[in-house]
Amino acid sequence: MPEGDSVYQAAARVRTAFEGKVIAHCQFRVPRFATVDLSGRTVESVRSVGKHHLIDVGDDLSIHTHLKMEGAWHVHPIGTKWRRPAFHARLVLRTDTHEAVAFEMGICEMLTDADGALAYIGPDLLGPTWDTDVAVANLMRDPDRPIGLALLDQHLMAGVGNVFRCEACFLRGVDPRRKVADVDIPAMVDLCHRLLQANRSRIRTTTGVNVNGKRYYVYGRGRKPCFRCGTPISRDFLGEDDSEERVLYHCTRCQT
Repeated sequence: MPEGDSVYQAAARVRTAFEGKVIAHCQFRVPRFATVDLSGRTVESVRSVGKHHLIDVGDDLSIHTHLKMEGAWHVHPIGTKWRRPAFHARLVLRTDTHEAVAFEMGICEMLTDADGALAYIGPDLLGPTWDTDVAVANLMRDPDRPIGLALLDQHLMAGVGNVFRCEACFLRGVDPRRKVADVDIPAMVDLCHRLLQANRSRIRTTTGVNVNGKRYYVYGRGRKPCFRCGTPISRDFLGEDDSEERVLYHCTRCQT
C-alpha cells in the first residue's frame, strides 16, 4: 500500500499541472459518480492528507481518492499513451494541455467538507500542521499494543505504511512486537517524521543508497543477510487478528 510520501508526490504532480487551471473534461468511471461533470470548474488546490489525495474544486467540494494497494495517479500532456489499461481508469481529468488519470483507486469519490470527513486522521507527518506532541500522546494511549501495529494506525499518526514501519523499527533497534510502553515513543515519532520528510521528493530509500535491493535495511529482504550483522532477515506476519495481518520484516539480532 502506498505510504504518505507516495501520495505527497502524486499530489505534487497533479498540482503542477492542474492547480489554478480550469477543468476542460471530467469523467468518473465509478457508477455512483458517473454523472458528475466538473467541467468549467477551477482547481483551487491539490493536496495530500496522510494517505488520502484531495483535489479541491470550490463550493466545499473535493475529489477524494485513496490509492490502497494498486492505485496510481498518472499526469501527462494530452495525447500521451496511457501506461495502464483503460479499464483500470477510475477518473479522467483534463485541462487544455494536460491529462490526469486515476488508475485502480481503492476510493474514488466526491466529498463535501473533505477536512471534516477526514478529521479522524491523526497528525499528518507531511502536513503543514504536523504536531509531534499530539502524535506521541496518541501512540502512548494504548501502552500494551505492539509498536508495529500502533505505527500503522492512521488514527494516531498519518503517513506510515509497512515500509516505514519495518524500517523505523529496525533503525531504532526495536522488535515490532514490543509493547508501546517499552519503546522510546518520542524518538520513534521523530524518526518517522524525518524519514518521510527526507523521502517526500525522491525515490524512496532509508539506507541512502538508490540501488535496487539496497534501498531498504529490512523491508522486502526476507532471508537475505542483514546489512549490519549478517543475520538472515526474518519474514513474519503481524496484525490485530488473522484477517488483518501484514507482512513484517525484521532482524532478530539487531531488533530486540
